Amino acid sequence: MKLEPRRVEAFLNDPGPARAVLLHGEDAGLVAERGGRLVRSVAGAVDDPFRVVELDRDAAARLGDEMASLSLTGGRRVVRVREATDGMTAAVEAALAGPGSALLLLEAGALPGRSRLRVALERHAAAAVIACYAPDGTAVTAAIRSGLAALQVTIAPPALAWLTSQLGGDLATTRGEVEKLALYVGVGGEVDLTAAQACVGDLAGLSLEDAVFAATAGDVAATDRALELALAEGASPVAVIRAALGHVQRLHRARLTMRDGMSAAEAAKTVRPPIFFRREPAFVAALRLWPGQRLELTATTLGAAEGKCKRTGLPAETLCRSAVIGVALRAAALRRG
Repeated sequence: MKLEPRRVEAFLNDPGPARAVLLHGEDAGLVAERGGRLVRSVAGAVDDPFRVVELDRDAAARLGDEMASLSLTGGRRVVRVREATDGMTAAVEAALAGPGSALLLLEAGALPGRSRLRVALERHAAAAVIACYAPDGTAVTAAIRSGLAALQVTIAPPALAWLTSQLGGDLATTRGEVEKLALYVGVGGEVDLTAAQACVGDLAGLSLEDAVFAATAGDVAATDRALELALAEGASPVAVIRAALGHVQRLHRARLTMRDGMSAAEAAKTVRPPIFFRREPAFVAALRLWPGQRLELTATTLGAAEGKCKRTGLPAETLCRSAVIGVALRAAALRRG
């Protein structure tokens, strides 16, 4: 069955009689985090050699035997498979038709609606399918605020807005940055904008920011290099497109203020959350380069690309590269006049 979002938290703490769980989506960090929670809820620890076994996808033939095996120390076992694919569908179905009380945990990347593995488990009464999508701004804001609160740290609104714009491609990464921030300001402290930029500005998603700023500057080669690095570091294609879209939308809003007679430098100062000071010259240069109408059209194109990544089943990374490099090519054409 396909698990509804409102039921996910309770299920992770207690999967009940479910015999198989498929975690899939573009947010690899969230997939891994939820997988770890499920293992701990069933087996007590992720590294218990008697109750947890990890198989690679090439060992699919062993699924049935592992699910039927009993733990020497008692308790329910977990059979965990990372990088699960449609090629495992028949083996998974056979294992579920066989004996055993073990929980089969499958972790996968983004699977389209027609994925054979996803369809098979959504239809199975004893299986659960949980989608793990890149978080939107609201989810990122909530994760930052709640994470800091749990560590007895508060955050000023400007810092929260800025961090939300910088983080969010991966919730696990976001939580790691939150822990680092809490350590930086100390228990009982407050994260202000200066602290946020000092602690996170040079470390979180720089290759992704490099890609979107290079794109609107028309530097195709730099865009391609930074995009390659961002994807290699684990940024999901949808998160990359969202970052590019957010950047273009901020440029567009600032460009609109120039209709009132503001200079590009003055318009850049109106942007909220504030632009990191090291990025201001590039932002101002892009404002001078891009007409407002072109920015609006580019934002529409990026939004459409994000939708295709989620709905069409086409290779998300290919769509992402095409969309972001397309921005760089348009900017390069503007530079040539």
